[in-house]
Amino acid sequence: MSSEQTSTSPDTTGPRPRRLTYAAALVALEGLTLAVGGVWMLVLGITGEPDDRQQAVTGGVTLIVLALLPLIAARGLLGRRGWSRGPAVITQLMALPVAYTLLKADSVAIPAGIALAVVAVTALVLLLNPETTRALGIRGPGNAGK
Repeated sequence: MSSEQTSTSPDTTGPRPRRLTYAAALVALEGLTLAVGGVWMLVLGITGEPDDRQQAVTGGVTLIVLALLPLIAARGLLGRRGWSRGPAVITQLMALPVAYTLLKADSVAIPAGIALAVVAVTALVLLLNPETTRALGIRGPGNAGK
């Protein structure tokens, strides 16, 4: 951690802020979607007749492994762990270019791109909210001595 942003013990007095719960739910939804997509791709790669079986299996395994990042982050957010905001924000930043790519497609992927963009932007707003930051025990720049 840098000297500008330090972590303190999370503010566990009182109930978990709704914004933090909603952010955790959106991050978990993205993780579950990745995992389901990975399993689907893996099953089709093994049982179906893909153009390249090895590529389908590798893609499926990759999506399943990538799903771990948001799922672990969501669990950390629910547990008010300060470290969990970083992986959750990274997940949202990675989702935005994917949403843009889906929006540029001329297919049924456009609604998926819209949904992904809405979820990613909403989750970013919730994760960067001051109430969420306080609940996770994260102090911003200039607040290290307080």
